[in-house]
Amino acid sequence: MSSSLYRRLHGLFTKPNTLTPLPKTPKPTTLNTLEPLLPESSISSTDKRLRALVKKFKAASDSERFRTRNYGYEIAVRRLAAAKQFSYIEDILEHQKKYKNISNERFTVRLMSLYGKSGMFEHAHKLFDEMPQLNCERTVMSFNALLAACVNSKKFDKIGEFFRELPEKLSIKPDKVSYNTVVKALCEMGSLDSAREVLDEMEKNSFEPDLITFNTLLEAFYRNKSFSDAEKVWALMESKNVVPNTRSYNPKLRALISDNRISEAVELIEEMGRKGVKPDIFSFNALIKGFRDDGNLEEAKRWFGEIVRNDCCPDRSTVKMLLPFVCEKGDFDFAFELCKEVITRRFIIGTATMQLVVDGLVKESKMEDAEKLVELGKSNNYFHYKLKMAGDQEGKSGNGFPVDEDNGGLVLYDSVKEVRRSWFYLQHQEDTCKQCTLVSSSSCRNIGTD
Repeated sequence: MSSSLYRRLHGLFTKPNTLTPLPKTPKPTTLNTLEPLLPESSISSTDKRLRALVKKFKAASDSERFRTRNYGYEIAVRRLAAAKQFSYIEDILEHQKKYKNISNERFTVRLMSLYGKSGMFEHAHKLFDEMPQLNCERTVMSFNALLAACVNSKKFDKIGEFFRELPEKLSIKPDKVSYNTVVKALCEMGSLDSAREVLDEMEKNSFEPDLITFNTLLEAFYRNKSFSDAEKVWALMESKNVVPNTRSYNPKLRALISDNRISEAVELIEEMGRKGVKPDIFSFNALIKGFRDDGNLEEAKRWFGEIVRNDCCPDRSTVKMLLPFVCEKGDFDFAFELCKEVITRRFIIGTATMQLVVDGLVKESKMEDAEKLVELGKSNNYFHYKLKMAGDQEGKSGNGFPVDEDNGGLVLYDSVKEVRRSWFYLQHQEDTCKQCTLVSSSSCRNIGTD
């Protein structure tokens, strides 16, 4: 990367940041200086479950097979981060240093990425600095993971510094993923013109912008309602023979819906079909949201039907978006069908939403359906809903675990086995890679995707 761009990046990334700060996280410690866990008698039931998770996760880590699988780590760290238990995250990740895997760069990068996604940048940076002592080689892979941790933790001021100092110091040459991460960071900061300028720098260093680069830019321009700038990106993609995919179109769909241009969004779906680009669940959810916001139940139902006809499956967002709207419109037959989707597909949504459907069915004297839904809620083997034919709901699952709708309906599981089982839920309920948030790490290259 040229010295002129180094200077520009340093200037851009050290500008005052107006973004909402992340919750404060603890400074890195070491295993022997971690604060001891509180006595059982002085902690809440929620903390007891988290404490049990930490204990069982560390025990499970003794298994080589467990350590080779990323999803167990993702689930545990996500839960602890949602509960703002950052010292517990540090405890389980620092614990991994005792295993031989720590000398494997991919394994260490995973830990850095988990720290970054939890907003614990200092911990990710400390681990990067410790890699030589851990007999772990530092290559462009771990360099990129450090940049990704900057992006995920909103530490944009560090990116210019690292780009300026580390490649020469460590004899590392930034690769396409490095540049894509810089593009992502600039887009996150709202410096869209500068993000586009990085494309020129990539070409000077013999890297062609790829689909990830362009999808990142499209997402940013459409998020900022810069339709004309986004069209220039489309033109550049065409000139470079980069074939767009579904994730290229989805930001435009969302922008059109947000701009109340629903008919144009429908036309875009039709254009995708003509070009052989298959809409995904996020495409359909965007349209359904548009018709829901417009109060058009029939069109919302029609596009819900298109999901299955296009070999897609509704996800938790689809149902959570539709159910209250359908109940408001009084279509409890369709609401009942949606609730059966919830049970069949193992979605977890708020008990209050499900109770709305039971109450509506009772009000319409559809007692058989209401009773069936109550029974389905408590008899399924995945997640028990305490639904009632009359009376107040208790706001808990049948297992007695509190449901946190703001955290995607996550339940505080009592064992690592249940955490593993919940992977099915997370894998199918959350948007991909906007959710994965492993920006340009070796584990995820879907920068700027949905």
